[in-house]
This record gives sequence, C-alpha cells and structure tokens, in this order.
Amino acid sequence: MSMNNAPNVFLDPNANRFQVNIINEDHDNNETTQEDEGSDPPHYEETSFTDETHNRLRISYRPGKRELYDNFRQNGEKTEASLHPYDTHSKMYYLQTFGHNTMDPVPKIDYYRNTGSVSGNKINRPSLLEIHEQLAKNIAVSTGSVERVANGESTAGDETAVSKEEENKTGFVKFGWVKGVLVRCMLNIWGVMLFIRLSWIVGQAGIGLGVIIILLATMVTSITGLSTSAIATNGFVRGGGAYYLISRSLGPEFGGSIGLIFAFANAVAVAMYVVGFAETVVELLKESDTLMVDESNDIRIIGTITVVCLLGISVAGMEWEAKAQVILLIVLLIAIANFFIGTVIPTNTEKKARGFFNYQASIFAENFGPDFRSGEGFFSVFAIFFPAATGILAGANISGDLKDPQTAIPQGTMLAIVITTIAYIAVAICAASCVVRDATGNVNDTIVPGMSCNGSSACGLGYDFSRCASQPCDYGLMNNFQVMSMVSGFGPLITAGIFSATLSSALASLVSAPKVFQALCKDNVYKGLEFFAKGYGKNNEPIRGYVLTFVIAMAFILIAELNTIAPIISNFFLASYALINFSCFHASYAKSPGWRPAFRYYNMWVSLFGALLCCGVMFVINWWAALITYAIELFLYIYVTYKKPEVNWGSSTQALYFVNALDSALALTTVEEHVKNFRPQCLALTGAPMVRPALLDITHAFTKNNGLCICCEVYTGPRKLCVKEMNSGMEKKQAWLTKNKRKAFYAAVAADSFRDGVKSLLQASGLGRMKPNTLVVGFKKDWRSAPATQVENYVGIIHDAFDFELGVIIIRISQGFDISQVLQVQEELEKLEQERLALEATIKENDFEEGKRGICGFFKKASILNISKHETKKESSINTIQSMHVGEFNQRLLEASTQFKKKQGKGTIDIWWLFDDGGLTILIPYILTIRKKWKNCKLRIFTGGKVNRIEEEKLVMASLLSKFRIKFADINIICDINIKPNKESWKFFEEMIEPFRLHESCKDMTTAEKLKRETPWKITDAELDACKEKSYRQVRLNELLQEHSRAANLIVLSLPVARKGAVSDYLYMAWLEILSKNLPPVLMVRGNHKNVLTFYS
Repeated sequence: MSMNNAPNVFLDPNANRFQVNIINEDHDNNETTQEDEGSDPPHYEETSFTDETHNRLRISYRPGKRELYDNFRQNGEKTEASLHPYDTHSKMYYLQTFGHNTMDPVPKIDYYRNTGSVSGNKINRPSLLEIHEQLAKNIAVSTGSVERVANGESTAGDETAVSKEEENKTGFVKFGWVKGVLVRCMLNIWGVMLFIRLSWIVGQAGIGLGVIIILLATMVTSITGLSTSAIATNGFVRGGGAYYLISRSLGPEFGGSIGLIFAFANAVAVAMYVVGFAETVVELLKESDTLMVDESNDIRIIGTITVVCLLGISVAGMEWEAKAQVILLIVLLIAIANFFIGTVIPTNTEKKARGFFNYQASIFAENFGPDFRSGEGFFSVFAIFFPAATGILAGANISGDLKDPQTAIPQGTMLAIVITTIAYIAVAICAASCVVRDATGNVNDTIVPGMSCNGSSACGLGYDFSRCASQPCDYGLMNNFQVMSMVSGFGPLITAGIFSATLSSALASLVSAPKVFQALCKDNVYKGLEFFAKGYGKNNEPIRGYVLTFVIAMAFILIAELNTIAPIISNFFLASYALINFSCFHASYAKSPGWRPAFRYYNMWVSLFGALLCCGVMFVINWWAALITYAIELFLYIYVTYKKPEVNWGSSTQALYFVNALDSALALTTVEEHVKNFRPQCLALTGAPMVRPALLDITHAFTKNNGLCICCEVYTGPRKLCVKEMNSGMEKKQAWLTKNKRKAFYAAVAADSFRDGVKSLLQASGLGRMKPNTLVVGFKKDWRSAPATQVENYVGIIHDAFDFELGVIIIRISQGFDISQVLQVQEELEKLEQERLALEATIKENDFEEGKRGICGFFKKASILNISKHETKKESSINTIQSMHVGEFNQRLLEASTQFKKKQGKGTIDIWWLFDDGGLTILIPYILTIRKKWKNCKLRIFTGGKVNRIEEEKLVMASLLSKFRIKFADINIICDINIKPNKESWKFFEEMIEPFRLHESCKDMTTAEKLKRETPWKITDAELDACKEKSYRQVRLNELLQEHSRAANLIVLSLPVARKGAVSDYLYMAWLEILSKNLPPVLMVRGNHKNVLTFYS
C-alpha cells in the first residue's frame, strides 16, 4: 500500500492494487513514484487487481513517516499520512482508489461511529445507490469537495472541527487505568474488614480454611472481573459502569432492573461506610471521655459532617475526587506496611500478655486448623468476609471518565483483585502466625516452674492462658478486633488506615451511584427519571444525582439501622456480579458475529459457573435478603418489559432470539407434514397493512397464534423509484403491525407487473416449512371500470396460486377494503392541526415578550390575543366542518374497515360447502369460532343434495362433521341449486357482462377475427354458451344466499374455479360479482384439494 503524500503525482501504472493517488489535471510535472523501481511492469490488462506475490502486502513510506503509519495502524485514527492526499493549491481533481476513478472511500473509523459520538464525529460513506447508479457525465470536482468525497464529510465538517477545538480547549478530565481503575478498586476492596475483622476470621477458620475463604471470595470476584473485561472490550464503553455493561449485553429489561438497585445499593453503601468511620471516631472520643451528646447521636453528627465534606469533594469535580483517592490510598498502604513492620519488631511483655509473640512455628501450627465457636461455621464466616472482597466495579462505574475504558477496566480491575488478594492472604497468615487465639492480657499469667499447663503454644512460650477456656477473655485473635493495632509498629497509623478505608469506599460509592443513575436516566428506561439525566460542567457531572445520593445516605445515617440493611446491599452487589457473568455467558452462547471481545482470557462456561456461584453466595450470606433482592429485580424486570422502552442496543438477547428461531426453523424442516398439524399459512395481498385493515383483521382472526400471516405489497413502476420507496417503508409498516398487535410479517417486492410480483411472492415467501399455503385477496370491486390488464392480472394471480397448489380465499365486504383516501385526508388534517398549534405557540411567545414592555404592551397583547383567539376559532371551525364532512362521507367505509375488530354478537356463520376442496372451507370458519370475537357465532352448514334424499344427506353430513369434531347448529340440504334463476336476476347478469361481450356471431368472419385479435379479453358467444350452466348456477346461488343467509354475520362459500383457457377473465369476475353481490361479508374459499381435516387420532 503506497502512502505517498507528494502532490502533483501521476498514478503509477506499475503500482499494486492498494495504491491511492490524486491526479491533478493542470499538473505539468512528469515525476512518478514507483514502489519497486527495478521491477518489470506486470503484463496484465489495465484493470488487473493482481501483482507479484511478494509485492502485494509491501508498504512504502516517505522518510520519517514510519512512526505516523504505526500510530495510524494501532489507533485507527487519521494521521498526517492520510489515505486521501490532495493538493490544496490545485483547482481540479480526480479521486483514484485502487487504480480507478471512483467515489469508493477507503476504510475509516469515522464511518462506524454512532451519531453523537463523543470520541469523534460520524461521517457518512457514499451510499450503494450513489456508487452503483450510472453517472450522467464525468465531472471534475473542486478542491473542497474532493476531501468530502474522499472522506465522506459534509459541509458541516468545518463546524465540527471548530467544536472539536473548543472541546479540546475546555477538555474533559479523563483518567488512565492506574488512577481511574486500579486505585479505586484497591481502595474499595480494602475496607474496614481488613483491619478489624480479618484476624477474627482467621482465628475462627484457621490459616488453612481462612485462605480457602479468601480464595473462594476471590474466585467469585475474579470470574466476574474476567467477564467484565470481556464485555468492556467488546466495543466502546460509555458511562454507567455495571448498568451499561449489563444493559448493552442483555438488553434494557435486565439492565434497567439491575441498574436501579445497583445505584441504590451504592447510595446506601455511602451511609454504611460513613457510619463505620463515625463509629471509629466515637470510640476514640469515648476513650478520651469527650462525647458530644451520646454514642448514637454522635455517630449521626459526625456522619452528617462527613457526608457533607465528601459531597463537596465530589461536586468539586472528578479531578479533586481522584486526588483525594490517591492520598487515601497512600495512607492505607502506609497502614498496611506498618502492620507488616510491626510483626518483626520484637514484642514486649504487655503485648505477650495480649497474645502477640512475633512469628512462631508453634503458633502457626496451632492456628492452622479451624476452631469455630459461638455457633459459627465455614459458610457463616465466609458470609462475614465476602463483602470485603467486593468493590471490583469501582473503576467500571466511572467508565465514562476513563481515557480508554477498553484497556483500563481489564488491566486495573484484574490487577487490583490480584494485589488485594495477596494482601488479604498475607495479613491473615502473618496475624495467625504471631498471635494466639486466646489471651488474658494479664502480664502475671506466666508459667511458674512446676505449674501444669494445657499444652497450647502459649505454654511453650511461657504464658498460661488456660482460664480462657472457662471464662471469656478480651485478647487474642478470637476476642480482640484491634489485633492489627496491637501488632503494628505504630497503632495510630492503623486507625488512620481505618479512616482511609472507610472514607475512600464512601467516596467511591458517592461517585459511582450518581454516575450509574445518570446513565440509567439518560437511556430513559424509567420515564419519570429524566430529570436526573442532566449533567453539568466539562465532565458532565450529575449534580442532581449527587444531591439525591446525599439525601439517601443522610436518611440511612439518621436511621442508623444499618445492620438490617447491610445484607440486602451485599446481595444487590452480588446480583450485579451474577448478571455480569451471565451477560458474558449469554453473549458467547448467542454466537453473534458482533461478540468479538479483545480480552481473550474468559470462558463462557466459567462465566456461567460464576453467575451460579454468585447466586449461591447470595443465599449463603442471607437467604431472606436474597429472596428480597430477587423479588425486587423481578418486579423491575416485569415493569421495564411491560413499558418496552424504545431502545435498540443489539443485545445478546436479540441475537439469541435469532439463533433460537433459526434452530427451530431448521428443526421444523426435518418434521414431516401431517394433516393433523395443518394450519392456514396465509399470504395476504393487503398492500400497505394500514391501507386495508379489514382484510388483515379477518385474515389475522384465523392465523393469530395458529398460523403464518404475511402481508404483501407489490410495487410496480420504474425500478429505481420502486425499490427506494419499498426499502424506506419496510420498517415503518412492520412497526405498524407490531404496534397494532398484529402477529404478521410484512413483505414487499418490486416487479414489472402486479402479477409478476405476486408470482415471486407465491414462490419465494416463507422459510422452510413456514411457507404460505393459502392466498388471501380482497375482491376487486372496480373490475368493470379498471383497465383490462388489471383484470387480467387479478384473475391471473388466482390461476397462479392454483398452479403452485395454494388454496385461495377471496374476501368481499360491501364497502371495500381500501381506505387510503381516508388516511390521506386524516394525515392532511393532522398536519394542519400541528401547524395551528405551532402558530398559537409562536403568537403566545410573542405576546409574552410584548407583555414585558409595560402597560402599552399589555393592551397591545390583549388586542392581539383577541384577534388570535377569533382567528383560531374561525380556523378550528373550518377544520371541524371539513372533518365532519369527510367523516360523514367516509363513515360507512371507516365502519367497514373496523368491523372485524369488534366482538361479533350472537348470530351465525353460514358455510356453503358445495364442493369438497380438502376441508379448508369448513376449517376456516371453525377456527374463527374458537376466537373470542367470534365465539358467540354458530355454524350453519349448507350443501347440495337430491330432493328424495334430504334426510340421508343430512345424516351423512352430520356424521362427517361429528367425526371431524366440529360443532354445528344446523344442516341445510339445498336441492334446487341447478334450476334456472329468475328472469330479473339473469337479466341483471346479462346487463353486467354486456360491455365485455364480443358478439362475434352477429358479425362476419373477418370482422369477428379482427375483434378477437384486438380484444382477446372479451367474452365470446361460444364461451358464453359453453359456460351457460355454470353462469346459471352462480346467479341461482346468489338468489339462495339472499334467501337463506342475508342475516348471517359471515358467509363462507366454495369458490368456483375457472378452467384455464376456457373461461375468460371478465366472465369469471362476473361470476364472483353475481355470487357475492348484496350480501354480508363473504369469504369465497377454495382449498388445494389436499386433506386439511382428518378423523383419525
């Protein structure tokens, strides 16, 4: 790939396929640049994309440009060695990419950004249409436009550049992985537990089980850390921490539910840590006898002052908060080092009496095994220790304030877990190797020669603490929580370490809660919380969130009942860990191509194990708190699912839906079809679904939860316009179906003719076994006035459906299905209403400004307001008259379009099952009767028979229906179907077909032949004579339908079949017209003559 930026350079004919150059038209220099000057030019044609193998990936650099290229390759950002060089002094350019004049741009990161990206501006590459369509002429572009063509930028590029410069001047405060993640995680993990509980834990569990407890807790956090790292490196991470990671992986339902309780848990954790700090201060005050009021109120006073100070640091900005965290970490590290130093400083008599003897092998051996007391056990001790291992998300929670979250979160989090785990294990082993479990604290409890002892390690070291077995003692690992202070070289430093641990954890939680909550509110998952989404200052600080967190923390500090709430908070954190692990597993299991984490050291099954482990630990810590956590999370999950926030984050849940659907569709292909499993799978020619809602409603009535329904639209006309219109409307029309709770798919095709489009749909629609088996189409009411080609296409699609062995259902209602005109009028009225409201708002705003100018302004305002009100009334009255007129004009059409949405009252569905088509004619109405809207309708069966066999025919039909287990109200045998219709009916039929008759018998042979050639679609006399009996039957059937089924809610009728080549299109349309005229809604049904019913089990 040539990266040559020299201006005035011709395209080298010998250059390989990756060369990019700009040619200047007014260039007069013949200088050329060759990649390999000594190599022979390849003997290929001009458009060859090949080259010598050894040259294909060779990259040449200008002097000093190697570092720029390396930087470009690593960061994916534009450097000075741009891929689109140009000369700013030239006037005319041609862009050449890979040796061709083209608009095709080279790959660039800005094409892949989201709109509103913080890290850079999104630019749009040329569309496929722009590249694919033929250009009218070759045009030379100006200097400014070359850069836009090459880089995909618009005229807004200059503005965005200015905004970027401004942004850089006032720049965001961003942290690296050490300051942003490592420091925070270490401070949050190292809590009060390290200084005042770890010695008790190792005393109870012993060194062996104590280390196992630490490692077990670390295993939970390490697995969660690996999962967090994988998710955080699978794309750009914004602010929101655990909420962002979970919501973008599992979707808003899981993310929204866990985000709220995670933010609340962090807010309450502020109170817990502050109370821990306040209790330590109160203990010091009590020792010096300087309490202000009493213990409880002193805790509240000190806690309140502390929270206010921490709030001030947080509101001052992330930079100040980060500096405070660093100072606290230094204090904490000094305190820990102070403990280790103290273990090697020779002990004194007082410390020996309290159980500290420096490192002793006998103490190590004695303390290695467990000695659980006071009803404690392994899991209860583990439950007490585990909160000390949490805090691994402290860095991830401020992901929006990190320079490079994808690198910082994995590095900082995993290193913090390693360092803190080593520190916990080291402190536990050192403490248990130096201090005995029980000590009296009495310096006189030494062993006198000849005195018997209990054989403990203390006996071997000259002290007798045997009375601790019968009475409580105050010292030793099991009894003294201040072991670290006693062992340390300088006790007050341990107190400073406790202060540092509590304040740092409180500060981290005080920052985390608002950040997570702000991200949750920005996503608008909970509609009422948008108020807290607003940020302030250069770092977009969530000041409102800080205040809310402060209020929550203050409330719990004043309540001071944290022992009850603490287990629930721990479980809230664990629930977050469980979902992070499950997110990693789920994303891996879904096998989405978009799951490509840069962090490779994870395993989907390990993540699943981590999720289950977190759930188990929740119950180990506190079973009732675990149940409360699950109940709250389930409630929030159901709430978010019900509200369905309008977000699309490409979650793994969506990916798994696809995988499951694909697997099910493939599995379905191996299932052989059986008549018992037949269900109507309909291809409904609705056009746009909202244009023919009644056709969709009746189709949906017998396919909902039962079969496939595809709403189809055929675009005809110029291909380019059709495809553009079709593509732009696909999502909108599918969304309309979803919004209106129609379980149907939308499909569209662009074709040269309506019939060709339907042919494509009939053959290609569906997937595997989920293919349409029935064509549903509305009756063409305007067939008499429509062009002959439209009628030919309409009848042609019925023939095509039969050719492809599909059943056909033609539906007719009195007012027709198309309500496009009504929709158009409504759309225009809505636009007028919006314009009116906008005008009113503008007038009111102007009036308000006028009103500010004093009394004159007030009177002027009043007069204008009067006029505007009068005008508004006048305009609204005109609109009302218009809408009333339109409403009256289209009232019947609107009512007809919603008739199948309403619940049908008591009545009948009349089934005229005249011909056996496999049972579809009887199955469709049966399915309707099991729907709520049609369940009050009874089935009445009408069929043909002989006069002398009426009762026998009834019994035969009743027996057949009973075997099919289809309930019916009545059976009617019609014996006079084949008699001639009355004269009025036949006259009406003849008048209807008169304009479409050829009347060739009245003309000479030549004229008749000429007319046949000119109008082949007309009905010939010969055809009419041949089909006279069938025509009589259709007319007669309408008379019988008028007689028997005029009051039915719905008529289902066997559709007559026109034999191809024997029955013309207009004659067939006349049959359908006369058959269904002046009747309630009619379904003319014809199956594909394959069984869809069976009486076998």
